[in-house]
Amino acid sequence: MAFRNAAGVLAALIMATAAGAQETLASKAGVGAAEPASELASAADVAAAAAATYAPLRPEPGMGQPVPWGIDLLPQVTPIGEQALRMVHWLLNPVMIGISLLVLALLVWTILRYRAAANPEPATFSHNFKLEVTWTLIPALILVIIAVPSFRLLANQYNPPKADLTIKVTGYQWYWGYEYVDHGGISFDAVMVNREEAAARGAPYLLETDNRVVVPAGKTVKLLITAADVLHSWALPSFWVKMDAVPGRINEAWFKVDRPGVYYGQCSELCGTKHGFMPIAVEVVPEDQFNAWVAKMQAEQGITPQTSETAAGAPAA
Repeated sequence: MAFRNAAGVLAALIMATAAGAQETLASKAGVGAAEPASELASAADVAAAAAATYAPLRPEPGMGQPVPWGIDLLPQVTPIGEQALRMVHWLLNPVMIGISLLVLALLVWTILRYRAAANPEPATFSHNFKLEVTWTLIPALILVIIAVPSFRLLANQYNPPKADLTIKVTGYQWYWGYEYVDHGGISFDAVMVNREEAAARGAPYLLETDNRVVVPAGKTVKLLITAADVLHSWALPSFWVKMDAVPGRINEAWFKVDRPGVYYGQCSELCGTKHGFMPIAVEVVPEDQFNAWVAKMQAEQGITPQTSETAAGAPAA
């Protein structure tokens, strides 16, 4: 009996010791696992914060701006612009060149064939039914061929997809005002910079502005365009966008650009003595940099960032 009691006590002591050792190991393992996890989380936060910074881009020569002695359209960076550029290069230009060569050939042939020296006795007829039908039907057919892709292009321009970002654009004499209606009403004016500041930015003079329109790459941007005084026109050739700004009326345009960069345009409606001095500068950046720019502008303008609850109408916490 004594032996059995001693064995039971010994077994209990062994089990208690093992349980204590397991608790100690688990505790040490927990502490050891928690520290690296917290360090990893902290490193991830630092990396995310470092990535989400905004720095103005420097313009790329030949992209988004005119070039000396350039005669072609600017490279297009939107789906609408690419569609229009294909239509110009593969339809309109061949038609124009073909018609020009045909008219030139007919003119030369007429001069040589029907000159006075070759025709001492002039013809007396004045009509040719087949010829008149031909030169009426062929131009009509050419117009129909051009009309089909033209209507498709117009439909795509004026039936935009759902917008990811909406910007109100207001034309003034002689600068542009912008408001980001989806981001708490961030607003600013864009005024042309002088020659020295444009050179410091590496930007083209007469096209750079003190504040650029910053938008995220790969997102659909809707523009609500109006004017405060006289007619203006918001035109940006690389986006294939040109929309009149009319006082008392809001016109709509849109674009979607996947390629980050700086793109320039100008007012394209004669609006007064400084009409040639109200440029447009749009900067397309990756989405994280755009979010950083939004946070920076909201902080500078004292705007409280909107949460999902605030945007849905619920009171902010």
